[in-house]
Amino acid sequence: MSDSRPSGAHPPPDARSPGASSVAASTAASPDSRLDRGLTRLSRGAALAAGYGALLLSALITFEVLARKFFAFSLQGVDEIGGYVLAIGVAFSFAFALTQRAHTRVDVLLTRLPPRLRALLNLVALVLLCVFSLFMLWRAGATLGETLEFSSLASTPLQTPLWIPQSLWLIGLSVFAIVTLRAAVRAGVQLARGQIDALNAGCDPLSADDELDEARRHYVAAEAATPGHSADGQIAGREKTP
Repeated sequence: MSDSRPSGAHPPPDARSPGASSVAASTAASPDSRLDRGLTRLSRGAALAAGYGALLLSALITFEVLARKFFAFSLQGVDEIGGYVLAIGVAFSFAFALTQRAHTRVDVLLTRLPPRLRALLNLVALVLLCVFSLFMLWRAGATLGETLEFSSLASTPLQTPLWIPQSLWLIGLSVFAIVTLRAAVRAGVQLARGQIDALNAGCDPLSADDELDEARRHYVAAEAATPGHSADGQIAGREKTP
């Protein structure tokens, strides 16, 4: 019987071959990787929102200072709005700081420990951070519930309904709690499977070399995105050179 496959086509890998095993493994791991990528995008978006909020606040403060200086005019309540923006911005930035391993950690002894003990301590740190984030989320939810129950207003000239900033604050803490919970579960699974190097690579504090490598990657990416510096442009230029 003749083979009906077109010429040049490759037969499917045998189920027992290493290639098939790697494909199956990557397919099985894809839901977790998609979840991690989604949480990373979510935390990055929250951090960007916090950054834009801080930028708008700085513009508002600048306008307030100039208006008071030259026009004897005040918006009234900029300090109150600034407090809301800072509280919400910090909550929105917690999750992204975790994904970037930017939280402050004392690693004087940690980096000198054996890999397995270091992995265990990294897991303990993530579990404690997860418990703390869930506690903050619980208390923030209780505070918002009391505010809604009593229709509380700020005791300021603006009389801001407190449920508005508290709701945004709660959203930021919710994202942080979700990201920490996912990180703790992933670290626990990695430790149970004996994936010590992967656990430490994702949880160890950033070293000076790590930060330098990250800066280099950002620089290379920026150079590649600059017109005339992309790899395709360089190749095309070489092809046109006689």
